[in-house]
Amino acid sequence: MQTNMPDIADTAPALQTGKLDWVGMGEIELPFIFESRDLSPVTVNAKARAFVNLHKEDAKGIHMSRLFLALDLLSTEQQVNPQTISQALNTFISSHEGLSNKAQIEFKFELPLRRKSLLSGKAGWKSYPITLTSTIENNIISYELTVDVTYSSTCPCSAALARQLIQNAFSAKFNQDTLNQKEVLEWLGTTQGIVATPHSQRSIANVKVKLNSNINEFDVVNLINTLEGELKTPVQAAVKREDEQEFARLNGQNLMFCEDAARKIKTILETDGYADYWLQINHYESLHAHDAVAVAVKGINGGYKA
Repeated sequence: MQTNMPDIADTAPALQTGKLDWVGMGEIELPFIFESRDLSPVTVNAKARAFVNLHKEDAKGIHMSRLFLALDLLSTEQQVNPQTISQALNTFISSHEGLSNKAQIEFKFELPLRRKSLLSGKAGWKSYPITLTSTIENNIISYELTVDVTYSSTCPCSAALARQLIQNAFSAKFNQDTLNQKEVLEWLGTTQGIVATPHSQRSIANVKVKLNSNINEFDVVNLINTLEGELKTPVQAAVKREDEQEFARLNGQNLMFCEDAARKIKTILETDGYADYWLQINHYESLHAHDAVAVAVKGINGGYKA
């Protein structure tokens, strides 16, 4: 093997000078072991993006293989946590001395979690889309965590209209002064009694939070649990009839426009004290061919924009 091979990135002149904000690689296949509080280390299959800036204006390019090898070390010999990500980012910078002073790593993966049923005691797997972005600049590391939570939303307007139809049907059926309880109960258990039901739809909350730079561990499970607990109607894994009935009850007791869901999530994120957050609520309408969407941010100077 030749030992004296040309390195064009180091020796060739740039066709045109100028600084570049980010240079690197995207869609890198990268399985790794992910660590988070209240979660046993779990192997996930991620797609990674790895970047450094190029602040040396006349440099031909960066050394992409050095980024790849640092990620490969993270994948094969380490577990992904704040400490190992910090090491990888610092390796990006040190391996590009004189070329770069910023670095970024982004992981996109699905996190499988065991989720219990509402009443029956059964359990099943649910996968949560996660994006973890880590950036180093001026020796300060920032972590950004994005999670998607899927839930059911039942329309308050549709529920009110359905109740009106049920009231009308009740008045038409029972117009006497004295009602027979057995007859009413039997009628309520028929399609003639419940003549209309409100529409509901699968919905997704996209939530992005900025984490403290000095964290020792990620806490993804707590964020997911907090969001699902506030929304009340997350989609289920294992479901028996008693679970389905309880899910119907929860939907009926937690009617939501997209505005309601957005305000619920905004309030809980404020309460949890995140440095910054961005959220988008998506209700994939069953009535309309379009979606209902609400967006909110914390609203700090230099923070996330709506």
